[in-house]
Amino acid sequence: MNTSRIATALSLAGAAFITYVGFRYLTDPAGMAPSFGMPAWPTGEAADFLNAKGVRDVVSGLIMLALLAARQRYALGIVTLVLALVPTGDMLTILRHSGSTATAFGVHGLTAALVAGTGLLLLRERKTAADSTALVSPATAR
Repeated sequence: MNTSRIATALSLAGAAFITYVGFRYLTDPAGMAPSFGMPAWPTGEAADFLNAKGVRDVVSGLIMLALLAARQRYALGIVTLVLALVPTGDMLTILRHSGSTATAFGVHGLTAALVAGTGLLLLRERKTAADSTALVSPATAR
């Protein structure tokens, strides 16, 4: 399996996963909140803030899918690297507020690493394609 297919599979899986998580936060915020890793979560009217997380996650997934569908793989690589900051921020927030260390590193940290790795694979495609083009330039084709 080549790098491009791996990057595509990881992009699709990541987009599907975060979109699913977002929909779950929109439809069952009280059920999802404990899995985030914080020692406490909002209840009552304050739980409405969990919808903001749901919207953020759904939009993140849709951005990835839109760029993939538009065949904007380099742009997707850049956006994916930037999106890796979201789970990194989540991880740091959980650690700062004495949440679950296992969830902070095992869920959010691992997610950040996978998302960043996917972004790097996508960016590497362009470099690999440029290197291949340089090997078959008119100067070397003579």
